[in-house]
Formats: sequence, C-alpha cells, structure tokens
Amino acid sequence: MEEVTKLVADLKAQFEAFSKDADLLVNANNKTAGARARKVSLAIDKLTKEFRKKSIEATK
Repeated sequence: MEEVTKLVADLKAQFEAFSKDADLLVNANNKTAGARARKVSLAIDKLTKEFRKKSIEATK
C-alpha cells in the first residue's frame, strides 16, 4: 500500500505542475508553458497506469 500512497503523492505533484503550466498557456499565451504542460501530461498518463496496476495488486 505504500507504493500506492507514493503514486498518489506523485500524481498530485504532477497535476499541480500541469495545472500551473496549462493556466499560463491559456491565460498568458505562454507557448513554452504549453510544451511543459504537454510533457507533464505524458508523465501523468504513465503514473495513472502505474497507479491502476498497483492499486489492483494491493486489493488482492
């Protein structure tokens, strides 16, 4: 269960970074923030898949 807790913390941190950069893209038309947001979105995708895998294992 410790792995799942760490994944949740990592997901929260990544989402905060994504949210910040996405806001900069939308509100300030900051194109480099858009690139960072897209990069973080890939990391979030990877973490959510890992979370799903580990949470299923933890509940068995």
